[in-house]
Amino acid sequence: MAFMRLGSKSEAFHREGQTWLCTTGLVSDVTIEVGDMKFHLHKFPLLSRSGLLEKLIEESSRDDGSSCVLSLDDIPGGGKTFELITKFCYGVKIELTAFNVVSLRCAAEYLEMTDNYGEGNLVGMTETFLNEVFGNWTDSIKALQTCEDVTDYAEDLHIISRCVDSLAIKACADPSLFNWPKNATSGQNTTEDESHLWNGISPSGKMLQPTGEDWWFDDASCLNLSLFKRLITAIESRGMKLENIAMAVMYYTKKHVPLMNRQVTMDEQVIETPNTSEAEQQDALEEIIGLLPTKKGVNPTKFLLRLLQTAMVLHTSQSSRENLERLIGNQLEQAALVDLLIPNMGYSETLYDVECVLRMIEQFVSSTEQAGIVPSPCIIEEGHLVKDGGEMPTPPELVATLVDGYLAEVAPDVNLKLAKFEAIAAAIPDYARPLDDGVYHAVDVFLKAHPWITDSEREHICRLMNCQKLSLEASAHAAQNERLPLRVIVQVLFFEQLRLRTSISSWFFVSENLDNPEHQNGGLLKPRGENVRERVSELEKECMNMKQELQKLVRSKRSWKNFTRKLNFKKKSECCKPKDHEAKQAI
Repeated sequence: MAFMRLGSKSEAFHREGQTWLCTTGLVSDVTIEVGDMKFHLHKFPLLSRSGLLEKLIEESSRDDGSSCVLSLDDIPGGGKTFELITKFCYGVKIELTAFNVVSLRCAAEYLEMTDNYGEGNLVGMTETFLNEVFGNWTDSIKALQTCEDVTDYAEDLHIISRCVDSLAIKACADPSLFNWPKNATSGQNTTEDESHLWNGISPSGKMLQPTGEDWWFDDASCLNLSLFKRLITAIESRGMKLENIAMAVMYYTKKHVPLMNRQVTMDEQVIETPNTSEAEQQDALEEIIGLLPTKKGVNPTKFLLRLLQTAMVLHTSQSSRENLERLIGNQLEQAALVDLLIPNMGYSETLYDVECVLRMIEQFVSSTEQAGIVPSPCIIEEGHLVKDGGEMPTPPELVATLVDGYLAEVAPDVNLKLAKFEAIAAAIPDYARPLDDGVYHAVDVFLKAHPWITDSEREHICRLMNCQKLSLEASAHAAQNERLPLRVIVQVLFFEQLRLRTSISSWFFVSENLDNPEHQNGGLLKPRGENVRERVSELEKECMNMKQELQKLVRSKRSWKNFTRKLNFKKKSECCKPKDHEAKQAI
């Protein structure tokens, strides 16, 4: 750490309680009060160095030559700083360091200790040392921290801006340009203790070269929020990658908002945090949200969702939460299902905050449509999704899968209303779901958890899925699902039969080409005729089995209708009539 020694005399003061006395043997002729401390001093050493003290002593001096009393309660740095200034005026040895130079510079300006009152005065000496401090990262951080106690004076003297600029330059520069010694691990003969570092400093006191782009995060997190904001703004303006800005803000948040660490997983680093009240955390969180980069994909979605949950717990402003929801919604395809299960903090009866998730889904759909993102080409082949060229799923398709999984997780909540379930499912556009297996599973879970809903409501919720877009496995399950309305089951069987007919027709087309001698010498590789005929036979059997299942299902519905009539369940029989009629039409 940089330092500068001033003065040459030995100690000339001693302290008695809150009173400082000079040991020169001369009677004190001026008493200066700084807060609850009193300094019994002499006029000449003070007025020869300070323009302000010269004026005050002149104004308060009496004709009889008695001691005068001055009050300097407003001096920057308080009594501790004035003690050093007093020693400087008397020529006593003092040492300038990164911890005291800012307060001494501000106090020297306040007391008008310029070169007009003696060559080599404190203003010039502290200014020279500040320039030396700004050349070192660690000293600059320490000096900037001390600005918190004298913010107004440091601001007027541009100390804060100069310190922030020097730090921003170093943070954005290539660490190899610092010309620091290489890391101890790259040396030849290194003891075991030398490999243990703290803040880039080895036990021997040597500064080591920073490694990684996050080397400055911990130092920056020691600043208060206002200074941290200024540093981040300066670093960002100098071209630092937004990803690094986001990671620095995330590090600072975990350190200064302890509630964030309640959700830390086993593989995450736990950061020691100070004891702060919830009100302080709330204020800090609202400011931190404003620091997050707005570019899509820069902030980790997991961190944003954790931040949103913490904001709900701390009851931050509505605008702060809306900003977070907007950031999350724009990159919702990167979210994990477990992170979307946000506990309800409001007065709603539902277990999870489905309103919040719905808003984020709507934000995603809106941003996707504005960006003009279209689904990748794909086809449904025998009930399975086939992507052209092995392409990865598009963001809308990823979000559709995520939302379907989310619906299946929240569906067992008996307090979840049908309208809210339908709103979340319908928020995803149809083109985002090449297959409707996920939404079918969610609907089935909802029907199982809400057996009391009416037949019309069952019909309505089943409209969320497209029976033509169910896979073979889902179709087989739906055909035997007693929770589904008859109309839906008939539709599933009809489309499955239609799919089988299409497959049979295609196989017959291939078989005819095999039997046609004109195509025997073609360049295409053709399957054997026997295998084709076997496949066609299997498909015909499957089609006949499905027809038989459909007939059994209709007969069972009719028998149930007769049974209810015998028991005189008029209302139930009326509900079954239209379904029976629809079944006949489908057949």
